Amino acid sequence: MTVPLRDSPDADLMTGPPERFGELFERYSDQLYDYCARRVGRQLAEDLVADTFAAAFAHRDRYDVTAPNARPWLFGILANLLHKHRRAEARGWRALARAGRDPLDGARPLDESFADEVGDRLDARAATRSLAKALAAMPHEQREVLLLHVWACLDYPDLALALALPPGTVRSRLHRAKAKLRQALPSHYAPST
Repeated sequence: MTVPLRDSPDADLMTGPPERFGELFERYSDQLYDYCARRVGRQLAEDLVADTFAAAFAHRDRYDVTAPNARPWLFGILANLLHKHRRAEARGWRALARAGRDPLDGARPLDESFADEVGDRLDARAATRSLAKALAAMPHEQREVLLLHVWACLDYPDLALALALPPGTVRSRLHRAKAKLRQALPSHYAPST
């Protein structure tokens, strides 16, 4: 009995015939794109996600087949590609901190979840600027862990896999990043520990 494509484990898709690799793209490309677009904008995100899957396909022999899914591994590849763009990203965060306008043309919608009241909007915009300033000033290692945790919803073990770091290093970097956000943001916006 053949296993339908949709039910195949990631390791089978990674090690199986090349034509089955495409299902990994179907499973994870939207998640990678959403995360990446928030970081570098939509146009560059398309290129980076394509490059991520091209690299994953070219190096699929390096995939740890004991891993339950390929998601952290793919986010790790994407994180490595994003390292090349970290200076541009930091400039974008600084621009957002100064002007309160998203330089990525809406890749990070700022106003969708804000309350309709003007006072709440002004308060939220001030918090957005503070957040952007804190992210721009944050060392890229801490920013990477924080954004993968928040935007890609990777937990500690997946972060460790994605970034090829010991779990203790992940915890430490995330703790430091959250501490910097707590300092930068008003208490009702600050992240919990």
